[in-house]
Amino acid sequence: MDITQILQFLPHRYPFLLIDRVLEADEKRFRALKNVTFNEPHFQGHFPSYPIMPGVLILEAMAQASVAVVTKQPEFKPGGLVFLVGVEEARFRKPVTPGDSLLLEGELLQYRRGLGKVRVEAKVEGEVRAEATLTFVLRNEA
Repeated sequence: MDITQILQFLPHRYPFLLIDRVLEADEKRFRALKNVTFNEPHFQGHFPSYPIMPGVLILEAMAQASVAVVTKQPEFKPGGLVFLVGVEEARFRKPVTPGDSLLLEGELLQYRRGLGKVRVEAKVEGEVRAEATLTFVLRNEA
């Protein structure tokens, strides 16, 4: 999915849209890409002399990428919203810096009646930089 397709299922817009491309997605797995650039607004203050992507934004990118697998579930309807409701076992291994291509890979662990859980890793050049288990809820009534 390119950015125009992503904009159809994510309500986020600049500066809060944090994925650039969905490389693949089916009912169980997804892979998405976030290109980290120095001109993103958070780098002005986090940290000016050593810019690193804030951990909460890495988690948000992971959550946004996870929506790709939700769109493949039978009950997803266009216009449906997916809300992050839980974060477990989050770990940040190494910093993510401008110039990195953040590969977000995840697997659906469970899904039932609009409530699901995914395990996601954020990698740079094959190395895990962050990981977490995220819980979400699908609401089709927008």
